[in-house]
Amino acid sequence: MEDRPCALLLKFPGTNCDAETARALEAVGFVTEVLPVSALKPEKLVGVSLVVLSGGFSYGDYVMSGRIASLVTEQKIGETLKDFRDNGGYLLGICNGFQILTQLDLLPAGSLVENASGRFQCQWVKLKNLAPKSPFLSQCPAEFELPIAHAEGRLVTKEAAEAAGYVKSGAAALVYGDDVNGSFERIAGLQDESGRVFGLMPHPERFMKARDHYDPDWEGQGEGDWGSGYWIFKSLYQAIKEGEV
Repeated sequence: MEDRPCALLLKFPGTNCDAETARALEAVGFVTEVLPVSALKPEKLVGVSLVVLSGGFSYGDYVMSGRIASLVTEQKIGETLKDFRDNGGYLLGICNGFQILTQLDLLPAGSLVENASGRFQCQWVKLKNLAPKSPFLSQCPAEFELPIAHAEGRLVTKEAAEAAGYVKSGAAALVYGDDVNGSFERIAGLQDESGRVFGLMPHPERFMKARDHYDPDWEGQGEGDWGSGYWIFKSLYQAIKEGEV
């Protein structure tokens, strides 16, 4: 009988980071399944510990990034993801997945809009871990790096004070070390009040090993020479396993 926690990765037309994310999850101990949204039903979440919305360009990002994917998800399973969270399940949204989670009202209110630069940005960024007790970040250092690749990653709120409140409350789990794309308060990732829903614009699945880093002399952490992304997935795996005890 399978005793590893199961991660279900939802795949929309245009999603292009599901295979890399599945490999990253398997590297820390998850068993994974990539599920096309066409096959999504509420019962598919039974026995699942983690639902992942991977990066990419769902439905070509027509209308706005993630909008069609969020509408299709609601049409297919309604409020099931909220029930999943309330019953102890975890949800992770990476880049386009972060955009989708915000539109499904699974994260604090905000929108991910066009970068202040007005262009697609693909680069490495410095990050600050503001939520070291988060199940997604508990094994991550206070500061680390990950790559980004997005055109609509600027986190904005109706009032600037809302974003400042997110930093103060801990909802802003990750912030950029520099002003990368114009995000209010330099927010790079948000978590919900339960701590079981997390969305971030950077791509942890793209920095699993030291060799993935742009600096050939960068030294990985721990046995296996792991990169920063590994510790995000490992943090989550550990939190889920400890919750099973």
